[in-house]
Amino acid sequence: MSSIPAMTSLHSRHVSIGTRQVFVSEMGEGYPILMLHGGGPGASGVSNYSKNIEALAQQYRVIVPDMIGYGQSTKGVNRADPFGDLAEAMLDLLDAMGIAHAHVIGNSLGGACGLRMALEQPHRVSSLILMGPGGINTTKGLPTKGLNQLLNYYSSEGASIDKLRTFIREYLVFDGSQVPESVIRERYESSIDPDVVAAPPLRRPSSIWGAIRMDFTRDSRLKRCQVPTLVLWGASDLVNRPSGAHTLQQLMPNCDVYLFGKTGHWVQWERAAEFNQLSLSFCDRHTPIAATR
Repeated sequence: MSSIPAMTSLHSRHVSIGTRQVFVSEMGEGYPILMLHGGGPGASGVSNYSKNIEALAQQYRVIVPDMIGYGQSTKGVNRADPFGDLAEAMLDLLDAMGIAHAHVIGNSLGGACGLRMALEQPHRVSSLILMGPGGINTTKGLPTKGLNQLLNYYSSEGASIDKLRTFIREYLVFDGSQVPESVIRERYESSIDPDVVAAPPLRRPSSIWGAIRMDFTRDSRLKRCQVPTLVLWGASDLVNRPSGAHTLQQLMPNCDVYLFGKTGHWVQWERAAEFNQLSLSFCDRHTPIAATR
């Protein structure tokens, strides 16, 4: 049995973007919110946001893709510029769906993708909500233990449910006892898809230049990005350092920050009710007036 709650009004389909296919699930009506999942082993859109989709869909058209390399979407990500490749794919997805502008919510890798979208085409992103995004200060210190666990998942002896259980319960969330075994098993089954094992979507940069390109704090566009941004970060995040929240607030002109105590890397799951309320409030504030008439 799936660990994802049944959502009867959730509609899913594949959308073509060039030679690739993106698996997309939708719920609700109104101004669009694009929700981008994290990059952990076995991640996918609906599973990542199982506690959030219905709440946000009460007021918005919620669009939840499996990003390229994950779930039921086409596998294979450009290793030379993975954030750029994912951002281009998600912008192409909006084009294919006839969506000119959207709020963008991103967790971890999805946060890095959303931030890159805002740097590349800021006029397309009405607001940006980032939860523990990747790519912040990544070349200014050694990777965290949690990030190393994530990046080493397919290396050495290869993927295993024990490795995934350790990553999720000891590094992904503050209180690992709250994560059901069914969630772990479901993500493990997704993580061992042969196409994913052959080309894991999230790997260490292939060169120093690749690493620099993946650190947003080295991108001069960050200081010029006027997109209204809300950064939500767990104070006990062991994957991406919470200090990244302060860095983003210092660098970005329109950036609010909210730190959650006793919370790890998965804010939208660990603190779902507060995440949903904050996200709705922020999106309400930045939805174009014409769209609300």
